[in-house]
Amino acid sequence: MKWGNPELLVLIAVILPAAWLVFFLLRRRERRLGRLAELSQLALLAPDRNPRRVRARHLAWLGAMALLLLSLARPQWGTRWEEVRRRGLDILVVMDTSRSMLAEDIKPNRLQQAKWGIRDLVRQLKGDRVGLVAFAGSSFLQCPLTIDYAAFRMTLDDVYAGLIPRGGTAIAQALRTAMDSFEEGAGADRVIILITDGEDHEGDPLALIPELKKRQIRVFTVGVGTLEGELIPVTAENGQTAFLKDRESRVVKSALNEDLPARLAVETGGMYVRATPGDSGLDRIYEKGLAELRRGEHEGRMVREHEDRFPWALGGAFVLLATESLLRERPRRRKEAVS
Repeated sequence: MKWGNPELLVLIAVILPAAWLVFFLLRRRERRLGRLAELSQLALLAPDRNPRRVRARHLAWLGAMALLLLSLARPQWGTRWEEVRRRGLDILVVMDTSRSMLAEDIKPNRLQQAKWGIRDLVRQLKGDRVGLVAFAGSSFLQCPLTIDYAAFRMTLDDVYAGLIPRGGTAIAQALRTAMDSFEEGAGADRVIILITDGEDHEGDPLALIPELKKRQIRVFTVGVGTLEGELIPVTAENGQTAFLKDRESRVVKSALNEDLPARLAVETGGMYVRATPGDSGLDRIYEKGLAELRRGEHEGRMVREHEDRFPWALGGAFVLLATESLLRERPRRRKEAVS
């Protein structure tokens, strides 16, 4: 046997002190009646009095209360197979993993802040499918669209700066990878959440806007970093921390470029937010953007469900309550026929 609400089983313990109190009061009543008259005299003074009937009434009432409380815990036994369909969005998170995401203008760094924000976003999803595309100079589908949020989080934990062997930042290719990862003909709104510091070294992401609009894919973007920018720490061969330099041996300073992600969002019907220390911006995207979109029905799957049996407990409670109402302490006397 299983229980649908096992935490409510503790309520049944209330019956024990209630039963003790009821029968304590009954015994005290009997003792007080005994002080007024002998048992033989009580039978003459109250011929219709029936102590057994009184106890039976109270037992029936206590049993009914116990069954009602038991029904709240939803006893279950037996199983059935049921098709379950989920309604939700298709969301692909496109995440920048280039070395510029190691800049520490947002603590502890841009990449870690983004990963924390994605985990918080996933906690709010209910039935939405989510996938992950990692990119730098190239891109690949790290996690296909899934409702297995635990598996998604495990994949997210494996993301790090340098995951993509090819350096640089190719936002256009990352968007193309995400677009090709959606299933055609789905009824749900399709969403790309692009998380980047806005630096782009290859292609023209804005050239994809007409196709994104044609395929009804909204792009929500999060700008990670500050406008002032920050140096990019790297680990040198001797294990010490240094700063990334370009080919001319000049120290590279990475700053947030908002123009590109903002235009992608506005042109495709999404929204752009800037991450700040302690706020990844993804909560705002969910509350003001994703929550309003159309949820489609995903492919169903067969789920084994336990059968609820609480109606049996409710039925037993009603029978006992009906019995309690019929057990009168003083049964009605039949009217004597008038001669």
